[in-house]
Amino acid sequence: MTTVDSERVLVLAPRGRDAELMQALLNGHGLAATSCTDAADLLHQIQTDAGCALLTQEAFDSQLQVTLSRALAAQPAWSDFPLIVLVNAQNAEASQVLAVELGNVTVLERPLAPHILLTAVRAALRGRRRQYEARSAIQQRDQFLAMLGHELRNPLGAIVLASQLARNSSERSQLDQRLVLIERQSSLLARLVDDLLDVARVTTGKVRLRREAVDIDDTIRSSMAALGDRAQARSIPVVLAATSGTIIEGDGVRIEQVINNLLSNAIKYSPAGRSVTITSACDDGMCVIRVRDQGIGIAPEIQAHVFELFAQADSSLERADGGMGIGLTLVDRLVRLHGGRVDIASAGIGHGTEVTVRLPIGSPPAPTNIVPLAPSLPAKLRVVLVEDNRDLRELTAEMLEALGCSVELAVDGREGIERIVANRPDLALVDIGLPLLDGFAVAREVRKQLGPEIMLVAASGYGLDQDREDARRAGFDHHVTKPLGIEVLRELIAHALRERVRSNSG
Repeated sequence: MTTVDSERVLVLAPRGRDAELMQALLNGHGLAATSCTDAADLLHQIQTDAGCALLTQEAFDSQLQVTLSRALAAQPAWSDFPLIVLVNAQNAEASQVLAVELGNVTVLERPLAPHILLTAVRAALRGRRRQYEARSAIQQRDQFLAMLGHELRNPLGAIVLASQLARNSSERSQLDQRLVLIERQSSLLARLVDDLLDVARVTTGKVRLRREAVDIDDTIRSSMAALGDRAQARSIPVVLAATSGTIIEGDGVRIEQVINNLLSNAIKYSPAGRSVTITSACDDGMCVIRVRDQGIGIAPEIQAHVFELFAQADSSLERADGGMGIGLTLVDRLVRLHGGRVDIASAGIGHGTEVTVRLPIGSPPAPTNIVPLAPSLPAKLRVVLVEDNRDLRELTAEMLEALGCSVELAVDGREGIERIVANRPDLALVDIGLPLLDGFAVAREVRKQLGPEIMLVAASGYGLDQDREDARRAGFDHHVTKPLGIEVLRELIAHALRERVRSNSG
C-alpha cells in the first residue's frame, strides 16, 4: 500500500537555483517534490516513505558517498531505494562507477530535456511503488503466519492435553469426554487445513463447479445442523426466519460451504445470548440469502476490505473464536464463480452485520426419483494399505478392520507393490508420499502387472485439481485427501464392494 509520502521525490542540488527549478518542474507535472537542505537532511528523508531521490553531481563528496552507501546497505530486504543522478558529460564515466557502488542508480547526462527527467522520475516511482507493494505483501504474509501458528496451536494443544489426560483417566465418563474433545479439535484442525487448500484453489482459478439442482432451504438447514453444537455452546440461537423453496443450478457442496462460512462468522462474532437469523427469498431471477447477526459489527473503514484475503474484523487474540480471515474471501470468490455477488452491511461497531448473497437461479435439472440400491454385502473386503506413517497406518488399519475389512499393511512403495500384486485385494489404499517409490510409481507398476483388476485409491495431503489429475494419470481410480475420516472409508468400502459385485456378476 502506497501513501502520499511514498510518492515524494527528494531533491538535493546545492548549486544555484537547480533545486528550485527541478522542484517546480516536478510539481508542475503532478509529482510531489521536496528539496533537501543538505546531505544529512537527504539521509534522514530516505529513512521515511520517500519514493526516490534526485541529486546533482555537485551534491556528492566523499563523505556523502560513504554515508549514502551505508544507508542503502542497511535497507530492509524489500527495499532498493532508487536514485537519479544528473552529471556533466565529462564526468559520466566516474558517475557510472558511483552507480555500480550505490546500486539502484539512474545516471542522466546534462543538459537534458525536461521530458527525459520526468520519464526517469516516473519510472523510479513505479519501481518504488512495486517495492512498497512487496512490503505490504510480506507484512500480510507474516501476519498470516503468526495467525496460522496461533490457530493451529490451540487445537493441537487441546488434543495433546486431552490425550495425556485420557491415558490417565480411570472413569469411563472422563475418557469419553476426552475423546469427544479430541474429535472436536481434530475436526477444527481439518477445517483449517481445508480452508487453506480451498482458498489456494479459488484464488488460482482451479475450482470447477459441479452443477446440479440445489435446494437452497435444505442446504441452509444442513448448515444449521452442522453448526448446531457450536451455536448451542455459545448460547446463540440460529433461526431460519423465511424460506423460499428455491431450487437453483449450482454446486451443492460449494453453496453449502458459502452458507457454513457465513453462519460460522455470525456465530463467531456474536456475544453469547445474541441471535443469528438467516432467510432465503426469490427476487427477479435471483435467489437471495441473508444472514443477519447481532454481533460486534464492522467499522466503516474496514467494510471495504472484508473480502480481502486474511482480513479480519478483529485481529486480537481475545476474539470469540478462531479463524484465519479467509472465510469471507472464499464466500466472495465462490459466489462470483456462480455468477452471483455478495454484499455486506453494518451500521458500525456494536450494531451487528448483515451479509447478502445473490445467486442466479439458472436452469436446474429436474430432480430424479431413481434411487440406486446398495448391493448385498459379500464376504470381507480385502484391503492393502500402503502408508509410511506408523500411527496413521495402525489407526487406519484398525478403522478398516472395524468396518469389516481384512487388511494387509505395507510401509513403503516397493513393499506396497509386492503386497498388492501378491494379494490382488479388492481395494488398495496408497499414500502418495512414500519412501523408496512414491504412490504414483506404485500405481503405474500395479497397473502394468494387474491392469484394471483392482481398485486403486490415492491418499494425499494435497487436494488441488492438478493433484487429482496426476493421480488419474498414474492409474488411480480415486483420490482422497487426508485425514481420512470414517465416512470417507465407509464410502470407499461401499464403492469397492459394488465393484466386486459387478465384476462377479459379469
